[in-house]
Parts: sequence; structure tokens; C-alpha cells
Amino acid sequence: MTSTTTAPCSATTPVALHGVTKVYGRGTNAVLALDGVSLDVAPGEFVCLVGASGCGKSTLLNLVAGLDRPSGGRIELPDGVNPGLMFQEPALFPWLTVEGNVEVPLKLRGLPRAERRERVAELLRTVHLADFGRKRPHELSGGMRQRVALARTLALDTPVLLMDEPFGALDAMTRDILHDELERIWTERKLTVLFVTHNVREAARLADRIILLSSRPGRIIHSTRVDVPRPRRIDSPEIAAIAADVTDRIRTEVGRHGQ
Repeated sequence: MTSTTTAPCSATTPVALHGVTKVYGRGTNAVLALDGVSLDVAPGEFVCLVGASGCGKSTLLNLVAGLDRPSGGRIELPDGVNPGLMFQEPALFPWLTVEGNVEVPLKLRGLPRAERRERVAELLRTVHLADFGRKRPHELSGGMRQRVALARTLALDTPVLLMDEPFGALDAMTRDILHDELERIWTERKLTVLFVTHNVREAARLADRIILLSSRPGRIIHSTRVDVPRPRRIDSPEIAAIAADVTDRIRTEVGRHGQ
């Protein structure tokens, strides 16, 4: 194995993966989850990772987030940048209000109370929840809870956002609305987004580029540039055509492995 390193990179390459490998276990029980993954994500780019279940999409995201360490290769991030990570489940604190949940990362950053309140109010306006700050999570719909989770992630004030199937548990209409919201926030804040999804149409709707991973071990086997002008509709013929092509590639890959 090559040595594992995490190093700063220039601001022109927010996320860079070089030959990243991940092995779980040892000896005869070792499982190779990722094998030599190399990927550069340009500043302000929206990249979606797709592939069959178990191909290593979430593993890759966790490595970039720093929740785990690669077995080999290296991951580069801009100096001083810690990516924000958003999961499928909102994971809100049920005993805190919406404002309290969004305030948590601001407290951890040591911001003064007055600045925290101002920042929380601005973030809730950003996700269109300005009137729900005193509500608790159980009083909100699934889509609203995800908006709170997004606001909490944005409170980290990081230019790199990692999203692991954040809309996977939502109904189609709510998901479509949140696609619009995410695209607006991504554009306004000039974020760099690495987004994991099983929904190929969602990937085509959101991404500048779709990265297809092979079945385990995960390797990058295809990259699709999405040149459809924004704003996009998930049911447009152009998005449907791109999604169909990527879906066919996934089916071929799954069939090749007999899954």
C-alpha cells in the first residue's frame, strides 16, 4: 500500500483524490472497498457519485469528510477547509428548537451570542424557515427537517459541501422543491458539492458531472458531463436521456458482476 496522507492543496482544486484505496479488515477477511480512485473536483462544481449499492460511494464521502482514513493514496483539500457533511437522516437534536439546532456548530466555533443569533436568522431565511425558528423537529415535515439540517451544515461556513443521499427518504414533490432550493444556495454561495445518490435522475437534474463507480471494489469507470442549461426540470427530455444512458451503464456493470 502507498502511504496515507491528507494535505492542503491550492484554492484552484477544492477536492482532489489521488489513487485513494480503502480496505476493511485484514488477512483473509479483508474487503477492498475502493481501489485507486482519482478525482479532481473544480471550484464551484457540482459532482454526483452514482453506482450500484455497495460500490463505495458513501465510503468515499466519509474519507473526504475525514470521518475515516484511506488505506492508501491521498486526499487534498484547500488549506484550513473542513468540508460540511449532510446525511440522509437530518439527525436533529429533538430537545432543541430549530434555532437551537442550527446554532450548535456556531457555538462550537466559539461565536459570541449576538453574532450567533444574527447568523441563525440569516441561515433560516436562506432555507425559507424564518418563521419556524421556535419549532421543534417533531413539529416539522420531513422536507422541513432536511432544510434545518442543510442550514446547520451551512453554519459551518465551509466552501465544500458533502451530501450523502440527503433527499432519499422524501416524497417526489418535496425532493423536487429541495432540488431547486439546493441549486439556488449552491449558486448564491459558490459552493463545491460532492453529492451521493442512488437516484440517477436526481444526479442528472443537479450535477455538472456524474461520476459512475464500479461494483465493489469501487473504481471510477465513467464520467458524464451534464451540459443541460439551468434551471432544469427532472422530467425534461434532456434529463431523461442522460439518466437513461447512465442507468444503462449501471445495469451493464451490475450484470458484469452477476449481481
